Amino acid sequence: MTLTIRRLGPEDAEAYRAIRHEALANHPEAFVSTAEGFARKSDAEIRQTLEGLTIFGAFLPDGSLGGINAFLRNEGAKERHRGWMIQVYVRPQHRGTGMAQGLVEHLVEHARNHVLQIHLGVWSENVPAIKLYKRLGFETYGTEPRYLFVNGRFIDEHLMVRFLDRDGSNSKAPIESDQNE
Repeated sequence: MTLTIRRLGPEDAEAYRAIRHEALANHPEAFVSTAEGFARKSDAEIRQTLEGLTIFGAFLPDGSLGGINAFLRNEGAKERHRGWMIQVYVRPQHRGTGMAQGLVEHLVEHARNHVLQIHLGVWSENVPAIKLYKRLGFETYGTEPRYLFVNGRFIDEHLMVRFLDRDGSNSKAPIESDQNE
């Protein structure tokens, strides 16, 4: 599959709104946000999200957006070495094509310049995602029981991490220390 993976910008607001709403509506167990809450966001709020959060999109040759993920760096002085992979979603027709792997690998390469480790949370029953993350160097370090309550049942979430400075690639992330924060 031929893909182009790039950071989304304000010009991608309509495509991002559509795929993010689809993800929240079809997989409420996988995300903290709700489809209903997201649907109420204004166009300005969507553009602000795209400007403030590093969101990557996997585009198909026809220009359609097939999947997304986002990178969020912790900002506190004592936790700047950590980042999070969030909002991971690939449309059903593109699962098993390598799109998810491409998105994760792209985010990891981006993160190398910013953090020493990437964390993520994944629904404990999402076996394909867990297998992918493990294959790409993430390891489970805990499970948060009853993380969410969705459609009348509790959802546990596995917490995973990939240490970029331990994977043989010599992460380039600067570790900044500011004692005044």
